[in-house]
This record gives sequence, structure tokens and C-alpha cells, in this order.
Amino acid sequence: MVSGKVIIKNPTGLHLRPAGLFCKTAMQFESKITVKKVTRTGELTANAKSVLSVLGACIKSGDEITIVCEGEDEERALEEMIGIVEAGLGE
Repeated sequence: MVSGKVIIKNPTGLHLRPAGLFCKTAMQFESKITVKKVTRTGELTANAKSVLSVLGACIKSGDEITIVCEGEDEERALEEMIGIVEAGLGE
């Protein structure tokens, strides 16, 4: 299992279009990929391969998320997922 933290840079956060791109990228890997966000009431965990799960996390611009990858291609998956967030998720 590997994990990395990244800050959401795009101004609108993970709304439908960037969330779709995020999930589409996650689905390319065999690893289980989850997103964790610390909230005032605790920690929220979302399945990175589910658009509804990611949208339900209400991830906004400036939020710090932790991407956790677990599986055969976990290193490559983490690198790609962090890279796509840092690139602005297509926006």
C-alpha cells in the first residue's frame, strides 16, 4: 500500500467533468484506489473508481486529499493519480 497527499488546484474542485477524468484514470489500474479527505467531523473516504463516490466527497479547490493505492500496480497508479490532480484535472 502506498499513499500520497495532493492539494486540489483547479478553481471548481472535483465537480462532474474533473471527477469523471479522475475516475477514468483510476479505472486504468488494477489497484484499489481510494481518496481520503479530512473534515471537521472526521475522515471521509471515497472510491476513486466511482464518480458518485468522488462527487459525494465534496472535494473543493484548496482541499488536501490523500490518495491511497493498494495492489500490483500501486506505485504507477499513485504517480499517475497525483500527476493528473497536479495538472489541474483537464481544466
